[in-house]
Amino acid sequence: MLAYFLRRLSQSGLVLVAMSLIVFLGVYAIGNPIDLLVNPQADEVERARATAALGLDKPLYVQYLTFLGGAVTGDLGRSFVFGTPALELILSKMPATLELALFAMVLAVFAGIPLGLIAGLKPDSIIGRGIMAFSIVGFSLPTFWVGLILIMFFAVQLGWLPSNGRGDTTLLFGVPVSFLTVDGLSHLLLPGVNLALFKLSLLIRLTRAQVREAVLQDYVKFARAKGLSPSRVIGVHVLKNIMIPIVTVIGLEFGSVIAFAIVTESIFAWPGTGKLLIDSINQLDRPVIVAYLMVIVTLFIAINFIVDMVYSLLDPRVRLGQAAAAGH
Repeated sequence: MLAYFLRRLSQSGLVLVAMSLIVFLGVYAIGNPIDLLVNPQADEVERARATAALGLDKPLYVQYLTFLGGAVTGDLGRSFVFGTPALELILSKMPATLELALFAMVLAVFAGIPLGLIAGLKPDSIIGRGIMAFSIVGFSLPTFWVGLILIMFFAVQLGWLPSNGRGDTTLLFGVPVSFLTVDGLSHLLLPGVNLALFKLSLLIRLTRAQVREAVLQDYVKFARAKGLSPSRVIGVHVLKNIMIPIVTVIGLEFGSVIAFAIVTESIFAWPGTGKLLIDSINQLDRPVIVAYLMVIVTLFIAINFIVDMVYSLLDPRVRLGQAAAAGH
């Protein structure tokens, strides 16, 4: 297990370095921030001074090596616009994004797995067909359109829930959260449901497919032949065996929820990293864009690493197979 852990850790480190190069070159090769940051009436001397001050006069490879050296110590550069550390700006907005993503994933998991289980056990029933129809709708509707419909119906027409902002927050271990206050939770519901809809549909379909496959296996048939109760067959023999791929998907999809919460945050004016990223793109604030992408990449790699560890614990054949492959 230790060898598997160290091997996966080293692979994660190599992926992070490779992604840093791709992200840096991709962002720094586009546009010229000086065109936006310096007055158009400024002469070439002022433009050259601003370019040197931002370090943009150096060759691209030198800029990357400088960035990489700072990244090792946690310094991802300073914002061109705000003049503050880019990582500090992102981390100040990250709690709001993480809270929204966690809330959405909790909704998706606690609703998606039971609904998928019902649809898998009763595929030809009205309930089963209705659940699958709902999942198709959830896959098909664009996130921005669903968000606007939710605002129009629940906020404008009924007036039940607020349509924007984060509401009241309270500190939890020094981090501001909104789900612990009534006002904050009411602000969290609409964007949380909007962000969860696609993942909910995905988990319904994945769980249903896994259940339909599991109920045909010999070990389930044998458990039923022994006279075990349906609840025990489902809870012990079916759920236990379908959770491995589901846990993997949940882990990876959580990373995508964080990365792609930008649309939902924009629609509901949620004060997370999404708005900061959009503003930075409009202003070509390269350090903030690169820092944001590197934070997201690091989260993806960390989540993938954790999922692999959990997967190996749930199914020892994974690490044994890896060890056998390494031996050859």
